[in-house]
Amino acid sequence: MTMRIAGKVGLDDLPRICPLISRQNNPKFKAGESLVVEVGPAKFGGELPVVIAGPCAVESEQQTLQIARSVKSAGADMLRGGAFKPRTSPHDFQGLGLEGLKILRAAANETRLPVVTEVIDVRLVETVAQYADMLQIGSRNMQNFPLLVEAGRSGKPILLKRGMAASLVEWLGAAEYIANEGNLNIVLCERGIKAYPYYEYSRYTLDLNVIPAAHAETFLPVIVDPSHATGVASMVEQASRAAIEAGADGLIIEVFSGCAGAERPKCDADQAIDPFTLSRIARHAHREGNGTVFVAGRWFRCA
Repeated sequence: MTMRIAGKVGLDDLPRICPLISRQNNPKFKAGESLVVEVGPAKFGGELPVVIAGPCAVESEQQTLQIARSVKSAGADMLRGGAFKPRTSPHDFQGLGLEGLKILRAAANETRLPVVTEVIDVRLVETVAQYADMLQIGSRNMQNFPLLVEAGRSGKPILLKRGMAASLVEWLGAAEYIANEGNLNIVLCERGIKAYPYYEYSRYTLDLNVIPAAHAETFLPVIVDPSHATGVASMVEQASRAAIEAGADGLIIEVFSGCAGAERPKCDADQAIDPFTLSRIARHAHREGNGTVFVAGRWFRCA
């Protein structure tokens, strides 16, 4: 007798379980073509990758404004920062909440950078949507289905991070919950998965193979979080470059101010890079002086 496993799904099931975002069910998107998700002037899935940068957490007005100005000068297209922080321990810094949202909005207004921040609770979606240009669903909440539904109903563009142990099918299934609310403005984010080297020489394993796989199965843009994927500041630049070469539509990176005398961040300090490193990453992502040309929807390296 053949053993059958309940709940088993694979890529062949995607047209059935993800009809709204499956490339196979939406032939208007040609092979390799992505939906362009616009967040202010930032265009995910457009001709150039989008660079999102900022602090892991909003810790003070001064810290956030310093970093916002720095990432703007370094070439970032969007600002990131957490006002609500889901932490492993309830005793760790949980973010500034509403005060953090107000600080983030003020920094975004000053720098004219669209802002993305995480929403962690169904009860907070409406509040966060008042201050953010894009809502982030974090790895820990990828399969929080009521939250996905409410975020989809907000009408805001959604940045959906892959669960740290999620398959591609599970990740796209989560995106379908958002799309089912009439919101197709979804950007997928690979942020590293738990695998053998977990906390041995990097924080997670950056699954670059999932980028072309996701592009093959859905028309949604795919970006990469090299900060959480590595957990090591010195690895972020190489991981960022690799992600761009693998076809990522953007990056989301944690940055500290780099100002003399500035305190190290309370959250994930060891993976935050300085603005000078960010500027190199941004130049590479924006194809400045690296000998590439954009032809027929793809980048080619000049001889």
